[in-house]
Amino acid sequence: MSSRVQVPKAVNEAVLEYAPGSPEKVELKAKLAEMAGQVVDIPLVIGGEEVRTGDTAQVVMPHDHGHVLANYHKAGPEEIRKAIAASQEAHKEWAAWPWEDRVAIFLKAGELLASTWRATVNASTMLGQSKTVHQAEIDSAAELVDFFRFNAAFAQELYEDQPISSRGIWNSVEYRPLEGFVYAITPFNFTSIAGNLPSAPALMGNTVLWKPARTSLLSSYYIQKMFQEAGLPPGVINFITGNSAEITRQVFTNPAFAGVHFTGSTPVFNSMWAAVGENINNYSGYPRLVGETGGKDFIIAHPSADPQAVSTAIVRGAFEYQGQKCSAASRIYLPESIWSEIKDGLIADVDGIAMGDVRDFRNFMGAVIDRAAYDKITGYIDRARGSDDSEIVAGGSYDDSKGYFIRPTIVLAKKPDIECMCDEIFGPVVTVYVYPDADWSEMLKVVDQTGDYALTGAVFSRDRAAVLEANKALRFAAGNYYINDKPTGAVVGQQPFGGARASGTNDKAGSKMNLLRWVSARTMKETFVPPTSYGYPFMGEE
Repeated sequence: MSSRVQVPKAVNEAVLEYAPGSPEKVELKAKLAEMAGQVVDIPLVIGGEEVRTGDTAQVVMPHDHGHVLANYHKAGPEEIRKAIAASQEAHKEWAAWPWEDRVAIFLKAGELLASTWRATVNASTMLGQSKTVHQAEIDSAAELVDFFRFNAAFAQELYEDQPISSRGIWNSVEYRPLEGFVYAITPFNFTSIAGNLPSAPALMGNTVLWKPARTSLLSSYYIQKMFQEAGLPPGVINFITGNSAEITRQVFTNPAFAGVHFTGSTPVFNSMWAAVGENINNYSGYPRLVGETGGKDFIIAHPSADPQAVSTAIVRGAFEYQGQKCSAASRIYLPESIWSEIKDGLIADVDGIAMGDVRDFRNFMGAVIDRAAYDKITGYIDRARGSDDSEIVAGGSYDDSKGYFIRPTIVLAKKPDIECMCDEIFGPVVTVYVYPDADWSEMLKVVDQTGDYALTGAVFSRDRAAVLEANKALRFAAGNYYINDKPTGAVVGQQPFGGARASGTNDKAGSKMNLLRWVSARTMKETFVPPTSYGYPFMGEE
């Protein structure tokens, strides 16, 4: 390792606007039309080789579920074994590479994504995951570029973190990759997370089995191809699709399993902890379990809050990308004075939101991801409509005839502990509870004690004393905490992301904290002139 190497300074990628007539809009529109006219054959990628099993399923547009975008091949037990073996074989060389050479590959991937691959990854995200152009741009382009750039800088910081040495001794720490392979399980809702979860461990010298969500396979496949163009050696990241339970079972029973990098639901992550516990005596070491899971994210406003700022935060925080963000605003606590001022305008804004095919850039929302999500979310809406403890004041309608469309919905809760205030819905449904202005301090306790999650949250106030009170009362209620801003939109290098309680291990993706989980340190002490006698000065007299 050369301590004189300096990676390029990490700078956040600029978000393109896609204004009418702009070059980026012309390019993206052409790419959208091209991809919509194709049916891509998505293979497994094992040891750098494309593998087609013939056991296939379809990838469709959520906003037009009769439109097939791709057919993907599913791995069977034999392919899973081959992927594990390929990762182990690649580990021998990859783990020995100088860190700066590993970093160079992902820096190149970042530059490819910022330029020649940008339209491809954005278009595949829009079509396959029903993201608007803005939501795709901030996610699959800008944020993923940021992950590659900032992880490189954080890796250098980590490697340069060395102990002190006293006279005649040289102490050092070697940050080795884990022994074995890392299992990366990525979600549908953020292409940037899909790219970061396998690449962050790989950057630190690990080899990876990557299982992307079936509902984001189109964009994930193009990211895998982009890694290959960037020069990633065969077997470092193996792309595996298929039955999640079967893949996970084989991974967790393999002695070489070294860690999991996961974003998904809390129940699934809990089941992983249980499975690892059952197999703990079979492993060569203790696996690293890193997960970002569920959220029931809050906005609470003080009577001094700016009413329009609160209203805007609710609309953007709750309904961008159809509320399918683990950080999305889902439960809102408003004082009576604020609610009376913003109610009519907020309802009008929500009822006026344009939704439809994301290829129409005038739309603010697309469709929810699939049938299972549609059924779950509409079930919450139906139960809220039929409950005496709630009232639907905006939205509440839905239609799956062409796409999985659910109108943005506001539920007004008569009690702060109804189902919609406590459960993670993961869709375009936000629930508002209105409290007496004088009950501010009491409501802070309710916010902290409602539900099991602690991912994101926001407080709005123009009274600094109230902000300080909220900061203290909600200290453990959110891992990403916002003052006078919506609880979504964390930026790599600026707001490291992750939560605690039932929201995950809070290892902060996009920070040095996360990279630390993918290394195993070896402390080394070299003595230049070692002692040649066992005696000590204190033994010189009685």
